[in-house]
Amino acid sequence: MATESTPPLAPPNAARNLWPGLSEAASRLATRTLPRLLLPLLGIVVVLVLWANIAMRINTSLGALPGPAAVWQQAGNLYDEHVAERTKARAFYARQQQRNADALVEDPQAEVKTRPYTGKPTFIDQIGTSLVTVLSGFALASLFAIPLGIAIGLSPWLYAMLNPAIQIARPISPLAWLPIVTLVVSAVYVSDDPAVSKSYLVSMLCVTLCSLWPTLMNTAVGASSVSADLVNVSRVLRLGRLTHVRRIVLPSAVPMIFAGLRTSLGVAWMVLIASEMLAQNPGLGKFVWDEFQNGSSSSLGRIMVAVITIGLIGFALDRIMLLLQRAVSWDKNAVLR
Repeated sequence: MATESTPPLAPPNAARNLWPGLSEAASRLATRTLPRLLLPLLGIVVVLVLWANIAMRINTSLGALPGPAAVWQQAGNLYDEHVAERTKARAFYARQQQRNADALVEDPQAEVKTRPYTGKPTFIDQIGTSLVTVLSGFALASLFAIPLGIAIGLSPWLYAMLNPAIQIARPISPLAWLPIVTLVVSAVYVSDDPAVSKSYLVSMLCVTLCSLWPTLMNTAVGASSVSADLVNVSRVLRLGRLTHVRRIVLPSAVPMIFAGLRTSLGVAWMVLIASEMLAQNPGLGKFVWDEFQNGSSSSLGRIMVAVITIGLIGFALDRIMLLLQRAVSWDKNAVLR
């Protein structure tokens, strides 16, 4: 009678052999992913704990320095105010629409108008205003800085001629530019029905003047540092001037250009807050100034909300620039630093 054979015992590492990638993935998770997530979270927790303990010991003319819980509460209050203001705006336009409909029923030839809602801008509205201002100023600065930087980088004569003026203008504070820009805008921008407000124009031009230089200098350095081998290839192929710039200079200078753009965007965001305070452009800078002047018991907490928001937006703008650099750069192996 045949006996049933007993299968051999599996070796101790059989499970690992069945799933060869499992241990490698777990090791990668433990050595790379978890530290990149846990260490920043640990840093945030440490900062919050220190902040809460320091805030308990500081009293100001506006009351006690708010801790994380008080700031979080004010953030919720600001959002609730935004929702309430938007509800009022919708009701305002609904009443106008009903009034206009009734007027047209009585007289089909009646002229009806829809007046804009003139309520106070909310914190969320002021964030939007600041983003529009900084991005428009940054875009205008980049529009001038990149072509001029390429021209300077390709022409030693032009570099020698413009470099002293650039080095003098580069460290000028936005607070020094602001009175000049205000006077020039007031003298030149005269209109009964302006497309944009003067305060917006003043803030945008201050941002442009102060964020122009990092992109300009980095672009010039990138354009002048093109490999000699690539320049020789361009000469052998007898590429035209514009083709040389488009095919040889720009791809080589992209890392330096984006390094300048990242710096310029950071400068633009910092300059914006100061210019909005003084020009009274209805953005985050004006919000901080108004709350400081208000001097209520909640003002300090609301200012802290604005400060944290400014930092978070600045960080997000820098990350976006890094992603754009990876998308357009020829160096696809570059990693986020």
